[in-house]
Amino acid sequence: MKNISLSGICEELIFSDFFKSHVKALRNYMYYKFGNEEQAEDVTQEAFIKLWENCDKVPLDKAKSYIYTIANNTSLNHIAHQKVVLEYAKSSSGLEKNYESPDYIIEEEQFKVKLQNAIAKLTEGQRTCFLMHRIDGKKYSEIATILDISVKAVEKRMHLALIELRKEIKNLK
Repeated sequence: MKNISLSGICEELIFSDFFKSHVKALRNYMYYKFGNEEQAEDVTQEAFIKLWENCDKVPLDKAKSYIYTIANNTSLNHIAHQKVVLEYAKSSSGLEKNYESPDYIIEEEQFKVKLQNAIAKLTEGQRTCFLMHRIDGKKYSEIATILDISVKAVEKRMHLALIELRKEIKNLK
């Protein structure tokens, strides 16, 4: 009796009747679930194609759950693929934003050099505090401990360093 079930879905008339009775419901289910009519149509067709290709392995009484499972998995695979595509687009678009015009790149490099020169013009104490805070990310209290000075002295050095750098940056323009 199981052989009759297995060979049943492989017969064209039985498959055709099964297709006609389930295609609309499956397509609607996929549309409701994923909200894309074209995708629902494609996935429904693919599910029935896979059923036909595997008709000798799928009993007639399991065919309905088989097409729904195939359709659902295909849609989920499509969504996973879209996520990968979007992630790649995000990461590659981030890289493209770095490719500015050659003039911009040259100006940026020149600004970096001028900024480094401005930092070099700071007093040793100002430069040390500034770089430890801005580059190393140290807190004022940590800098005070390392340099064996008060937190107020660190604040004063940072304040003076920022004033000098602002003056130099205004002169750069």
